[in-house]
Amino acid sequence: MNVLADIIEAVEAFDRLVQGQVRKARTDAKFGAELRKSWRRIRQRVPSIETPTGLNLPRLALPQTDEPAEIARYLYAEGLPGEFPFVNAAYPGMYLAQNQNSKIKNQKSEEPTRLFAGLGLAEDTNQRFHYLTRQQASIRLSTAFDGPTLYGLDSDADGVFGKIGEGGVAIDTIEDMERLYAGFPLGDAHFSASMTINGPAPIILAMYVAAAKRRFGPGVVVRLRGTVQADILKEVQAQNEIIFPLDASLRFLTDMVEFTTTRMPRWYPISISGYHIAEAGATPVQQAAYTLSNGFAYVELFRARGLDANRFGPRLSFFLDCALDIEYLALARVCRKLWAIAMRDVFGAGPPAQLFKLHTQTSGRSLITHEFKNNLTRTAVELLLAYANATNSCHSNSADEPFTTPGEEYVRLAAHAQAVLLEESGLFKFMMNALSGSPGMKIVEQAVEAAVLDEFRAIAQLGGVLAATELRYQRSQIQAAAHRYERQINEGLRPVIGLNRYRAPKESLPEVQVIRTPRARKQLQLDRLARFKRSHRQDAPAALDRLAKVVEAGGNVFAELLRAVEHCSLGQITGRLHELVGRYRPTV
Repeated sequence: MNVLADIIEAVEAFDRLVQGQVRKARTDAKFGAELRKSWRRIRQRVPSIETPTGLNLPRLALPQTDEPAEIARYLYAEGLPGEFPFVNAAYPGMYLAQNQNSKIKNQKSEEPTRLFAGLGLAEDTNQRFHYLTRQQASIRLSTAFDGPTLYGLDSDADGVFGKIGEGGVAIDTIEDMERLYAGFPLGDAHFSASMTINGPAPIILAMYVAAAKRRFGPGVVVRLRGTVQADILKEVQAQNEIIFPLDASLRFLTDMVEFTTTRMPRWYPISISGYHIAEAGATPVQQAAYTLSNGFAYVELFRARGLDANRFGPRLSFFLDCALDIEYLALARVCRKLWAIAMRDVFGAGPPAQLFKLHTQTSGRSLITHEFKNNLTRTAVELLLAYANATNSCHSNSADEPFTTPGEEYVRLAAHAQAVLLEESGLFKFMMNALSGSPGMKIVEQAVEAAVLDEFRAIAQLGGVLAATELRYQRSQIQAAAHRYERQINEGLRPVIGLNRYRAPKESLPEVQVIRTPRARKQLQLDRLARFKRSHRQDAPAALDRLAKVVEAGGNVFAELLRAVEHCSLGQITGRLHELVGRYRPTV
């Protein structure tokens, strides 16, 4: 048996408990009366707001019932926003606009929009960040890195010149990291940085921390806020950006989690990511099942190191795709429930560790080149689904992404789509859960939960997440789903407007500016890297030797990386680590 079997049993036991409470509410008059009394108190505590058109509305939408069984079903099966099992939301308030007439203020007033960029050299991305955040009260940045950086290579590595700064930002040294976030208050309570990188994630985070210390002093470390993706399991299962053997990768990750849990209490050291699993072709249910099961595997791994789930659990975060399939009507709601039950009833963790803290990104796979402006509508619908699921933060893709690194026009429109939904429309800012709990949503929830548990059973039968990963189970299932998806499009069974349905009789190439990094800018990156290596040629060998000793002695590698990045480039560090632990070789 493995932990997934225990989690399945815990979820089924929870569902039986809910049904028992519903039956008790129907048959036990005293219990029913207590529920009605509690329900009246809950409804009385909900403040109201007057809309611009004069309607008076409650700030939280609750079922309009006084029937004890329905009250029991809501309170026990879903919970109020911010209460176990967190189906309706991880926190109360969420996107509500401040109500000046209410004594109850929104506890989560920060904008949920996270702005994503990565292009050219560090100062190019920095300029884009400043452009995107001009009107943001809270700055929430997400960074994309170029191919060489994602694989831990320096820009001067053989054969990578053409990839420098393409599709993401080139980061070779701590000096690049300083340029990347120049002008931003890294230790401020309203600033957070997310970094989409996995294989070399500990090295990149070490550069970020060291760069912050250079600017703001050692005291800034405890105040740093953000996340680094660092999800190695989904790389093996879906995306392939893994550079060290799996065992070594998991060790380096655990070292980073151990360090940040004690020294960086506001930092999320891993973003357990279903997004790339979905983009590789997984169904929504597969995305949820593999993301959750990977999360449980990390919990087991960190606990085996001796870490306390109540310490690291609150610093785990999640990242899901949101596409147009009906499962996305309830996918995040189901994930919050399953995570909460597992953390409470299997791992014994308290409420802060039970929260499934979610970042959502609209689907890149749903964007197409044919009549690409339809991508604006696709993204808008996906945003509506994401916010109906009470995501904690969100990134909206740009319509021109099938062609190029997004240009300023479409990046601005993508960000404005969220502003229209959250600020201009009244769907979320006046009343929480206005769209939640419909009969259709509940039916989808039940179907998705049952299907996710079936996936858990399949993984458990193979010996658990790590064993299934080594057998390439998740990868094979993702590949099969991707093939089915493409076949459905080609056969017209899955409509794609402008591609296989309502296609324009004549198509011309759209006028889209393709964003490329000029050759001179790439050469500038090489020149900077060469200067860095020359200036640190005396210190780098000793720093790498100290790092090697820590690796061989079983010490905390991340703590030593904070010293190494002061003198060594990304490629120099990964090169020495390759000598020590080897390279990743996929199983067949």
